[in-house]
Amino acid sequence: MTVQWRKSSRSQQGGQGECVEVSTNTADVTLIRDSRAPASGHLALGSRELAGLMREIKAGRYDG
Repeated sequence: MTVQWRKSSRSQQGGQGECVEVSTNTADVTLIRDSRAPASGHLALGSRELAGLMREIKAGRYDG
């Protein structure tokens, strides 16, 4: 299976240059990678891990 990556349409707005790409066409996991460095690897998260990461992001845990 070929992994199909997609980038948020918001990544084109504002010239921020900070975006992730996501692939959901893989069995049982969501893949996440840095769109600026796609060859650097990716995270593979199950549904529970992805939900936990999203909660932490929304709570501002990773805000700089």
